[in-house]
Amino acid sequence: NNAKHLARYFALIDKLKYPRNKISLAFLVSDSTDQTQQMLIESKRWYQEQAPEELRFKRFDIFRQDFFYALPRDERHLREKQRDRRIMMARARNYLWTRALEDEQWVLWIDGDLEYYPPNIVHDLMAYDKDVIVPNCLVRRKSGQDKWKHSVYDRNAWQETRKSRSLIKKLKEDDFLVEGYKSLKTHRKYLDNFAKNETVVPLDGVGGTFTLVKARVHRSGVGFPAWLFQHQVETEGFAKLAKANGFGVFGLPFYYVRHVVG
Repeated sequence: NNAKHLARYFALIDKLKYPRNKISLAFLVSDSTDQTQQMLIESKRWYQEQAPEELRFKRFDIFRQDFFYALPRDERHLREKQRDRRIMMARARNYLWTRALEDEQWVLWIDGDLEYYPPNIVHDLMAYDKDVIVPNCLVRRKSGQDKWKHSVYDRNAWQETRKSRSLIKKLKEDDFLVEGYKSLKTHRKYLDNFAKNETVVPLDGVGGTFTLVKARVHRSGVGFPAWLFQHQVETEGFAKLAKANGFGVFGLPFYYVRHVVG
């Protein structure tokens, strides 16, 4: 259910400074009860049939696969819901990339409800030439009259520490770790914990708000675990699995994108 964010999603895509004929779009509509699918169909018709040639994408694919999973929006961040929720998201991501990926060299995972990212971001991230790389995803909230406060939204991008590794050694095999909850201290280092001179840093976990992946990572068989892999699933499990297969995972603490509140 992403209908209310689609106009902004395409507005941001339209601002990207990247050759349009080298961009393939792929969407998965799953268990949707709003107008997301119809709006995507109408958008595809406009971009690929009615828009000027220079605005048309290389491909514009829409897939539909229902997993018969429903979670009220006000429960999506409850800790006790995260394991099942993230496993379902992993299944959806795997369904999408295994069907959408053709001859592309890069895969860019973008949240449907991002509020802002720089027009040059694709070139900027590619320039680092990393197997997997993420910017720092923030959220902004009003803090007094005409003032905004920014904080890290995506706590799934992190680096293990001595204390977090010590904690992991004490876990049971089926223990699931999740970030962003006061009731669970994982002792990991997040992107807002790095010094100003640390512009690109190795990570052990990533989120999926804006994640650039070399296509050869996926083609090698590295997807999003829908089972516990080193106590993680979905995007964080993906990062762990990628590293276990010899790929590099990195983050940019001071390169920002912005997510909507909620």
